Amino acid sequence: MKALNFAIVGCGVIALTHAKAMSQTEECHLYAVCDIIPEKADQFAADHGAEKVYYDYHELLKDPKVDVVCVCVPSGTHGEVCIAASNAGKAIVCEKPMEITPEKIAEVIRVVEQNHTKMQCIFQRRTMPVAIAVKKAIEEGKFGKIVLADAYLKYYRDQAYYNSAGWRGTWELDGGGALMNQGVHGVDLILWMLGDQVKSLFGRAETLSRKIVVEDTAAAILKMDKGAICVIEGATTVYPGESTTFAIHGEKGTVIFTDSGIVEWEFIDKEDAPVRPDRVGESIGGAQSAINIGVSGHVQLLRDLALAVMEDREPMIPPREATTAVKVICSIYESTRTGKEIFF
Repeated sequence: MKALNFAIVGCGVIALTHAKAMSQTEECHLYAVCDIIPEKADQFAADHGAEKVYYDYHELLKDPKVDVVCVCVPSGTHGEVCIAASNAGKAIVCEKPMEITPEKIAEVIRVVEQNHTKMQCIFQRRTMPVAIAVKKAIEEGKFGKIVLADAYLKYYRDQAYYNSAGWRGTWELDGGGALMNQGVHGVDLILWMLGDQVKSLFGRAETLSRKIVVEDTAAAILKMDKGAICVIEGATTVYPGESTTFAIHGEKGTVIFTDSGIVEWEFIDKEDAPVRPDRVGESIGGAQSAINIGVSGHVQLLRDLALAVMEDREPMIPPREATTAVKVICSIYESTRTGKEIFF
């Protein structure tokens, strides 16, 4: 099997995870890298064995040897790179969030679908065995009626983190703070597991500690179509950073799990209870540092995109699958601005 040639656009922190993931897959070969800072691009290429180096992604997209583009630039520029890559006939792996507003996401989807582009969106928590097992148990009715769902997304990022790059903590390029940058993974996961639509929400997103214009602390209550109440808490102000925690409570059972393990897996009907997974999966990490992120989810998603191209099928997380979390987060911001409940 011939590996596809991958190119990374944006040689920042998350690019390292992409490069590590490629080194663990036979289907993915790191062929080229690109960054507007030449020294950064040169060093990244040298560290990870990339054959080609570019300083302008438009030039990279002209290279016929590039099969797949990994979009690792600041969030508010994801859309323009994705659209350009699609128009150039490249497959795409896009870091979260796909874009920072529902409107920008809609334009990316329009272009990608028009061009029949294979595109994978990175929400690696969906690859966790425990999350997959919970979603299956909900679909099979093992919980009975779901009454409560919780996502506690309490990270720690000090002021130095925000000062390290001019785009961090800005509306224009980060799209938000604790929710849009860090918490978007957890927002996506809780909604994906529930498999339900949001009916309305009320939220508060505040800047309580960091010297940034976006939120560093937030909470929201979501009312789901099937009746459940979902609580989301997100922060980058919690020292030393807590293991991300998810809870699903139904009339017939409860599951609580963290990045570290399963805390509770209890069902009334012991004989018909869903099988408890042997493991949570590799810790996604990131609660205490932006650098300490597990790579196994990226390995699965990058490999899946390569196979989707080879087999001419849809990847695991196509663009339309990556829209809900951003819509919910933007609605929390709107609720904060207006003081009103937001209806979907």
